[in-house]
Parts: sequence; C-alpha cells; structure tokens
Amino acid sequence: MQQALAQARLAADLDEVPVGAVLVDADGQLLAAGHNQPISACDPSAHAEIVTLRKAALMLNNYRLPGTTLYVTLEPCTMCVGALVHARVKRLVYAASEPRSGAIESAQRLFETGEYNHRPEIEGGLLAAESSELLAAFFKARRG
Repeated sequence: MQQALAQARLAADLDEVPVGAVLVDADGQLLAAGHNQPISACDPSAHAEIVTLRKAALMLNNYRLPGTTLYVTLEPCTMCVGALVHARVKRLVYAASEPRSGAIESAQRLFETGEYNHRPEIEGGLLAAESSELLAAFFKARRG
C-alpha cells in the first residue's frame, strides 16, 4: 500500500485527485502501478485502478489477471469494480472508504447483489488514515 500511496502523491503533483494503485502477482511481485490521470490524459476512465489494470494486461498480453492483488488508496467506484470483475483480480485491498461514490462498502455495495460472476477477496482500511489525510490536504489546498 505504501507504493500505492507514492502513486497517489504523483497524482497530487499533477493536480489530479490523489489516488494510486499497484497490482502484484501471486508472489507479491509488482506487475504495474498507476495513479489518477483523467484530467492530464483527457480520459474520464483514467482512474488509478484502470490505468494499473491496463498496464498489467498489456505487459502480460492478457486482459485476465487471475491470482493478482490490487492495492488502491481509495475505495473503488462502480466503473473500477466492473474492471476488477472482468480482469478476474483475485484480491482487492483498499485504504480509505469513499462515502460518495464507493462501490464496495459505502454508496453502493455492488458485490452484495450476488449478480457478479466473479468476486475478489476484499480488505478495506489498510493505511486508511494516511490516504484520507492525503486526500483531505489535496482538497483543502484546492479550496484555498
């Protein structure tokens, strides 16, 4: 998660919402890392999770990423949950919850519907305070 937080700081340096993600294989080896970049990439889908999954899929030449763990600094949104399902990510670990658009435990609880054909193992709250502080500082600075 520390590497995901480092990615989040890179996003903040680019005036992007500071969210970072890393994907590791079953042995814990880093496959890909990314951060939010919808503004700089002019791409509404360029959330940290999507950026990271795309990099890993290209590297492995496969859109399926079984046996992997995604670490992300903020609870994923609906779009990112869909990507996790399609990629068959085995495990999701996220830091801070996202009360407005989180799709795991907050605004929506998509995996509780029972409608998905894949459900990753989920752990929330790892380094949540650090992630929340980074987000709060970013938004405080933007508000002036």
